[in-house]
Amino acid sequence: MAFCGNCGTKFEDGKKFCPNCGAPAPQAKAAEPAAPATPAPQAEPAAAAPAAVQDLPVDAKDAQDNKIMAVLAYIIFLIPLLAAPKDSKFARFHTNQGMVLCLSAVAWAIVSFILTFILAMFDSFITSMLALLVSFLGFVISIGITIFAILGIVNALGGKMKPLPLIGGIHLLK
Repeated sequence: MAFCGNCGTKFEDGKKFCPNCGAPAPQAKAAEPAAPATPAPQAEPAAAAPAAVQDLPVDAKDAQDNKIMAVLAYIIFLIPLLAAPKDSKFARFHTNQGMVLCLSAVAWAIVSFILTFILAMFDSFITSMLALLVSFLGFVISIGITIFAILGIVNALGGKMKPLPLIGGIHLLK
């Protein structure tokens, strides 16, 4: 077994490149004198691939210019929806995240209201306990929504376009 000199991944002997980062294997470096110069561009995309899944690429100037709009997206998404520049990917990304978060909160409020109303129509111990459970779930979900909003604000202030957990993959804006 060989170990990659770049990332430390163990892989089978006879391989010319590391399956994890794309760096040339130690024996490939000795056999091919030009190998160290060519794999460098290959190593960067392979190493950057896991980060690209998490964070989207950010234009630093766009992020700096629209940071306030991105933060407002998690407080009142309508302001950046109407006032942010349409060509700002950073502001649009965070506006989408804030809008999905707000719509999730509204959807849960409607569902919990309907469930509580239906459960209140019956007078029994079981329905009272179910209504209490719905209230507790509402409390837990509201804490989760608050945490997601804080995560979004921290990402916006940090100039990152990182999707929120669970709901970050939903796209309402183009």
